[in-house]
Amino acid sequence: MAEIDNAIERADQEGFTRQPPKTLQARINFLMKQLKTTRAVAEEIGVSQRSVERYRKGERKHPPKAIADRIDAAVRARWQPQVRKRRQKQAATTGGITVETRARFGYTAPVGTTDDGRFRRLTVHLPPAYARRLFNARSTGASDQELRRIIAEGFKDVYFQDGGNRATGLSDVTLNDIDYLDLDY
Repeated sequence: MAEIDNAIERADQEGFTRQPPKTLQARINFLMKQLKTTRAVAEEIGVSQRSVERYRKGERKHPPKAIADRIDAAVRARWQPQVRKRRQKQAATTGGITVETRARFGYTAPVGTTDDGRFRRLTVHLPPAYARRLFNARSTGASDQELRRIIAEGFKDVYFQDGGNRATGLSDVTLNDIDYLDLDY
């Protein structure tokens, strides 16, 4: 997964109103409820159908770390989809999205000013329109570059140009060399 996709996933998980199942048996039972068959669960987590049956019965309680991580990821991806949708809809219509990052920002500026990219640590609240664009792009399978471009446009409008009050000649802000990126909505 890409950096921005991971940040959206973390923000979704922070909004859980209840924690996902803790025990292996409860996680497998949750996946069974979602995917319906042991074969589908086995294919999802990359184990044999018999292993899923053992996990479900409690005969095996400690899978290898790689498998445990895949089980955890599969559960978290399906946990509380209505909560995720509601939070994303609220961010896209009224709340907006807060982006915290440390990255190298480059931009194209008018002659006589500097356009050298440099690392900046920024926390910027982007309006709902950018949240909507980001979620729509992600749902249609946009690349990490496209998601970066949307966030960079938001930074350009909100942070660098202050809604059109300064740096009006600035164009093409780019987001490169991301040290970290976190989203909240």
